[in-house]
Amino acid sequence: MRNSHLRAAQVNHVDNGTIKIQVTSSVGLIPVQDAKVTISYTGEPGSTLEQVSTNAEGQSETLTLAAPPLEYSMEPEQMNQPYAEYTVQVEAEGYRPVSIEGVDVFSGELSLQNVRMEPLEVSEEGKNIVIPANTLFGNFPPKIAEAEIKPMDESGEIVLSRVVVPEYVIVHDGTPGDSTADDYYVRYKDYIKNVASSEIYATWPDSTIRANILAIMSFTMNRVYTEWYRNKGYDFTITSSTAYDHKWVYGRNYFSSISRVVDEMFTNFLSRPNVRQPILTQYCDGQRVTCPNWMSQWGSKYLGDQNYSAIQILRYYYGSNMYINEAEEISGIPASWPRENLAVGSSGDKVRQMQEQLNRIAQVYTSIPRITADGSFGPATERAVRQFQSVFGLPQTGVVDYPTWYKISEIYVGVTRIAELV
Repeated sequence: MRNSHLRAAQVNHVDNGTIKIQVTSSVGLIPVQDAKVTISYTGEPGSTLEQVSTNAEGQSETLTLAAPPLEYSMEPEQMNQPYAEYTVQVEAEGYRPVSIEGVDVFSGELSLQNVRMEPLEVSEEGKNIVIPANTLFGNFPPKIAEAEIKPMDESGEIVLSRVVVPEYVIVHDGTPGDSTADDYYVRYKDYIKNVASSEIYATWPDSTIRANILAIMSFTMNRVYTEWYRNKGYDFTITSSTAYDHKWVYGRNYFSSISRVVDEMFTNFLSRPNVRQPILTQYCDGQRVTCPNWMSQWGSKYLGDQNYSAIQILRYYYGSNMYINEAEEISGIPASWPRENLAVGSSGDKVRQMQEQLNRIAQVYTSIPRITADGSFGPATERAVRQFQSVFGLPQTGVVDYPTWYKISEIYVGVTRIAELV
């Protein structure tokens, strides 16, 4: 039945989206070159649509795939699935194979699929990942209402004195009391990108995407700041249950439009006057489930269509005394953003540090040219920055702006660790 349903859906794939696959080792952030990537329709694994190999950066070329019409993702019509589903299979010498079913591709959007491969000496079994439906299309439990501001003095536990962006969150892949569910260490930015790609559509207006990502980040930062689950005796930060938290999916793809916004905004959260903690911003889809005083996801889409800004959308739902705030500290980075762009003509210690980090990254990502770490930002540094931006999906400006600075820090930390936590 599922196969015939899929074939019927594929008839409606009249638009195109794109996909790019990044393959790295689970040990460190080492790219896997010459991995064989095979793409087929989910449900028809024998019908190979594309077969490509990864380059020295562990990346496939950008591939064009059929997708349903754009309008399917613009209205809450449950009959028509707004995205196509593909299966990505990856094989590489010395690694166990990986299969990911249900990779979603939208009309006009670039889907980014990161694949972590385990060396054979770690495990000889293949890994099969199945991505469920987006929460706007599938059936998931609605959020159990909570107070948006948590009492901080009930348990007597010490909580954070400052709002800090964590390097990792520990995601419990189930309901809080499910002791059989796995826990995963996930980089904070990757967690936010994953949740947003699981819960909204990447085709929506930019201001709508920003409003929803701000709500996701503020909710998550509240869980971190209040140590909500640890104070209940658990050893994780947040769950993947929509009844309690957000939908997070192990191994899923995310989207370029969502990734870009998270890279620009990941230190932000939402505040109310005279409240130190990030606000627990809850929301619902606004169609199958309504939620007065919370944000409606479909409603936020319609406000974005009317050119509301992100903060205007948020205040429409949460009230006029909601503000965008910025965390005081970011964990796990060598040094913080210098608060100005670094470009040709810049000089000093921040430039030297950035050059040293780029050179270390270039040992692994060999298309990035080596440069002299002399603290002077010249044309050679600009070329190296531009190539770094190309490899990691950032606008290729040759300027080290806020997203580029923190992406360099993230990749530097990844390649200099002996082993990643996940």
